[in-house]
Amino acid sequence: MPTVPPLADTAAVVARLRASTGAYDHEPVDILGHCLQCAAALAASHPDDEQLQVAGLVHDLGWLATDTHGVEVVLDARHDRVGAALVRDALGPRVARLVGGHVEAKRYLVAAEPGYAATLSPRSVATLSFQGGPSDAAEIARFDRDPDRDALLALRRADDAAKDPDAVVPGLDVWIRVIERVAAAARA
Repeated sequence: MPTVPPLADTAAVVARLRASTGAYDHEPVDILGHCLQCAAALAASHPDDEQLQVAGLVHDLGWLATDTHGVEVVLDARHDRVGAALVRDALGPRVARLVGGHVEAKRYLVAAEPGYAATLSPRSVATLSFQGGPSDAAEIARFDRDPDRDALLALRRADDAAKDPDAVVPGLDVWIRVIERVAAAARA
């Protein structure tokens, strides 16, 4: 797994999000657009869980191995773990936990929900194989006991849906105060 320095504060989180503008990972929207769509969907479905919303906003920052507009894809596909390590210091353990679990949620859904795999984008199907494939029975049981199970599944479903190049969602500036509130709560 590549070593990427953690983001120290909300300014660094926002800068990393801005750097994802124009960075594509074989999906029809850039990483920032995808993350904004994901966060907007979670704000609509879970208006009282700002940590979940912010996790949706930052969940794919692990794909960015540099601070530039260029995207260097994490070839071992552990962008979930890279992303969790990136945001833990700035946004707290729960946001990091949700970011770190969104791939596990995909693996769980592929194994536990008939027909789910057919809803995945071609890129998501391709990455599944080197992310461990469908969960096995022990992994399913462990996931079912996770106290954040429902939040992880909501994040995953929002992630899957957030690939519309024509979607109109609030921009990053709308999220800065939410990011700051989540960061402040994590420090409290």
